[in-house]
Amino acid sequence: MARIVKRTHTGPLKVLIEGKENFLCRCGLSRNQPYCDGSHKLTQGEEPTRLYWYDDAGTRHESSERFPEIRTL
Repeated sequence: MARIVKRTHTGPLKVLIEGKENFLCRCGLSRNQPYCDGSHKLTQGEEPTRLYWYDDAGTRHESSERFPEIRTL
């Protein structure tokens, strides 16, 4: 199922669970949720103000819409 994800992170979150290193998905593209499967590599080259979506084959598509610049305090 295709889905639109507005992401702010470009890589996984490393966590220790019972002494074992695990990587949690933060891009929203992993097929092994909540764990990272490396799908975030597809997001390389994305512009932060553009809207992208990925189909089931992992192909990136760009929307004609723009997001305003996101600023964090």
